[in-house]
Amino acid sequence: MSNLTPTTPAQLASNAPTWVGLQRAISISSGFQRWCVETGQALSTDSKQSKEQLVMAYLRQTLETLAY
Repeated sequence: MSNLTPTTPAQLASNAPTWVGLQRAISISSGFQRWCVETGQALSTDSKQSKEQLVMAYLRQTLETLAY
């Protein structure tokens, strides 16, 4: 088993463009849109934090479902 090391702020900064692009792709996907409707979540286009929180919640639930 590999050792996990904490992510440094520099690593986070270098991955920021990737994460932003991934969030954008996920937020326009039909699966994410359906999940928002099914869970009663409203995606506000003016709130970056809200979008990030929703995408993270969607990914968490999707991974939990897959792990089940």
